[in-house]
Amino acid sequence: MKSIVLGFRALPFLFVFVFSSIAYAADVDRFAGTYTGKAEFIANGEKQHRDLSTTITPSKDGFTLSWTSVTYRSDGRTKEATYTIEFVPSPREGIYSSAMKVDIFGKRKPLNPLNGEPFVWARFRGDTFSTYSLFITEDGEYEMQEYHRTLTEGGLNLVFHRVRDSVVLREITAFLAREG
Repeated sequence: MKSIVLGFRALPFLFVFVFSSIAYAADVDRFAGTYTGKAEFIANGEKQHRDLSTTITPSKDGFTLSWTSVTYRSDGRTKEATYTIEFVPSPREGIYSSAMKVDIFGKRKPLNPLNGEPFVWARFRGDTFSTYSLFITEDGEYEMQEYHRTLTEGGLNLVFHRVRDSVVLREITAFLAREG
């Protein structure tokens, strides 16, 4: 009899887990796909052009986010950077934890900003999917990079901010068209 009572007590937690997982999947599924676009902005007094791409892929435990930025400088040089991060649901609805490191027990977890690594998380709020990266600089200040991707007809509106100690150092906006 005692095990039946304990079983009934566990039911609400099971329902919360199952329905939260379904809600998380619904957030990710709306944004899933590959998006490409171009941005133009001023950096260090120089006009720069970037080709941008973002791919959001649902997985069994969350999703993977990959993005590439190709910068074209006025002197003809180019710089390409690609990043891929896995995210898993956190205990808080609509918020995902990065899973960039594996601990000694095989559990995926975020990096440690106190070790000079970025602490990264993601959030879904309505039609906007945001990712945040927190860096602690060598002198103990902070830098945040924020990517806000809002669903629009045909793709995503991207707004990127790079902020150091409350000062916006860079802002880039672009439209990324959904491929396929």
